[in-house]
Amino acid sequence: MSRHSLAVCASALALLVAAPALAQTGAAAPALPVALAPIPPVSDQVRPGAIELWVDASDIDRRIMSVRQTIPVTQSGPMVLFYPQWIPGNHGPVGPVSQVANLQFSANGQRIEWVRNTLQPWAYQIEVPQGADKVDVSFQWLTPIESSQGRIVVTPEMLNHQWEKAVLYPAGYRSSHIGFLPRLKLPEGWGYSGALKVEGNIDGYLQLEPINLEHLADSPVFAGKHFAQYDLDPNGRSPVYLNVVGDSAEMVKIKDEHLAQHRNLVRQADLLFGARHYDRYDFLLAVTDKLGGIGLEHQRSSENSVDTKYFTDPTGTIADRDLLGHEYTHSWNGKWRRPADQMTANLNEPLQNSLLWVYEGQTQYWGLVLTARAGLMTKEEALGVMANNAAQYSTTPARAWRAMQDTTNDPIIQQRRPSPWPSVQRSEDYYREGSLVWLDADTLIREKTNGRKSLDDFAKAFFGIEDGNWEAKPYTFEDVVTALNGVVAHDWATFLRERVDAVGPDAPAPINGFEQGGYRLVWKDTPNAYMSQLNKELGRMDFTYSLGFQMNKSNRITSVVWNGPAFQQGLTAGWELVAVNNVAASEDALKKAVTAAKDGSSPITLILKQGDRFKTVNFDYRDGLRYPHLERIAGTPDRLGDILTARR
Repeated sequence: MSRHSLAVCASALALLVAAPALAQTGAAAPALPVALAPIPPVSDQVRPGAIELWVDASDIDRRIMSVRQTIPVTQSGPMVLFYPQWIPGNHGPVGPVSQVANLQFSANGQRIEWVRNTLQPWAYQIEVPQGADKVDVSFQWLTPIESSQGRIVVTPEMLNHQWEKAVLYPAGYRSSHIGFLPRLKLPEGWGYSGALKVEGNIDGYLQLEPINLEHLADSPVFAGKHFAQYDLDPNGRSPVYLNVVGDSAEMVKIKDEHLAQHRNLVRQADLLFGARHYDRYDFLLAVTDKLGGIGLEHQRSSENSVDTKYFTDPTGTIADRDLLGHEYTHSWNGKWRRPADQMTANLNEPLQNSLLWVYEGQTQYWGLVLTARAGLMTKEEALGVMANNAAQYSTTPARAWRAMQDTTNDPIIQQRRPSPWPSVQRSEDYYREGSLVWLDADTLIREKTNGRKSLDDFAKAFFGIEDGNWEAKPYTFEDVVTALNGVVAHDWATFLRERVDAVGPDAPAPINGFEQGGYRLVWKDTPNAYMSQLNKELGRMDFTYSLGFQMNKSNRITSVVWNGPAFQQGLTAGWELVAVNNVAASEDALKKAVTAAKDGSSPITLILKQGDRFKTVNFDYRDGLRYPHLERIAGTPDRLGDILTARR
């Protein structure tokens, strides 16, 4: 999309000129302020001169980021500037160009008109006048005010500044070959945290270290009125900090035991990988119910938001427990070792996501493992996570038509919008189903070597090299296979492709790792410990594996399993449960009805409401309540237990 021929542009202009002839007035088409020229191809030249970037993030009441840039130029004529489109870590073309307003260009004190490229709407073209040695740019990033407009990044107490949302850059260069001098103005008295070092202060702006565009976009900022920083590795060879902002001062305070667990996360990652690929690492953590939720990886930092009870009620925030472990793992997998088809020249060349089941799937696996090894989650809770994954992917109807490999396209084609039928549509299953592939690989290595080797050996060989290097190192499918064979010889190419490409009515679920690990999936009439805590935290009533639906605490159905009992009754998300067997609806009433129906004589009759419509349905379901658990297989090695045990 970044290279267009003159013929294509000429055709587009011809259409633009011809179209107004159809109007009733017959008026001539107005001339474009700038004649479109081809977007220049990317060269390997270093762009001369650093771009000054001034971002005023102090207008928190109106949530407006005001941006000024000074861009050195060496010649007159057409110039194309990009607003970033393909955002790393988001895996898709989601740069919010529609939130740009009041865009102005000037040179030598004179206004310069601009035009948007109609084939690449993230590109703006101007004409640099004769004699100009710089172009001044100004615009505003109008951040969302309500969540329906996008993720909230500014609140009265904190902000999450992502540089790629507030910058234009010249086309024709690699991101790594465009230099920036970033400056940032924060509300008075707010704490700052981010990977970029503060070198001084200019007119109320923080003067940050010079950086190229690639690393600028990889260096977000958390700032807040209530801010605290904790050293997670006081004696380490490179600093690691936990930087916390919160909705209140109490939310940023950490008890000693919580600090010890987060320090242990860093230690367990060191023991797993054996090398670090950063000069400094900053966990950016927002304890909030106001800022939009996020978990986003970067090479030297990560953006994370958690429940307001994260430090005060750990058992009440089980959904957040493995977030930091996951994002920290990405410093090695996804950021330093990066799939080769993610190594694009700049932020407007399309990404390819073919290896996200390694990038995200293996990170999902290590994130859970490191969380358990660090003590942020108990062994039983981690086994509950695995049981839930085993249940979902051993019963999903989606595999009949769509392979997990194809879900790596979801960030592009779906862009994380809600789905009406996620159980059959799939949604980025390369995360959790991908993690099951790596559990299978780990337990197979342990089985083949009688416990002498494991996937830990792969992690150290693949990610734990070149200590201190944080320039991205690409990998291919063949590189992954070669590294696995370096641990133990096996037909790893076939092993991996059979699992990620499995599709069809009889396609096997990737759950071999459980029995190889000494456990089997079983069903009980009570939730496992992790599921019980998670459902309570999320206000969720889960009848997925019995009646085939979930409800929220308002008795509103939030999801229905494709072709399950509720589906067969014509139910969808959005129906509200009113009564169960003529008793007012509640989770307890529904559980009692499902349990009583096991004898074959008791009915399950539900009355539901949607708007002004009512509906009565009768379920012929007799299998009782069903919730997934992992059960030890007697006489087998407890390989899952060893995987989740802290290293010394």
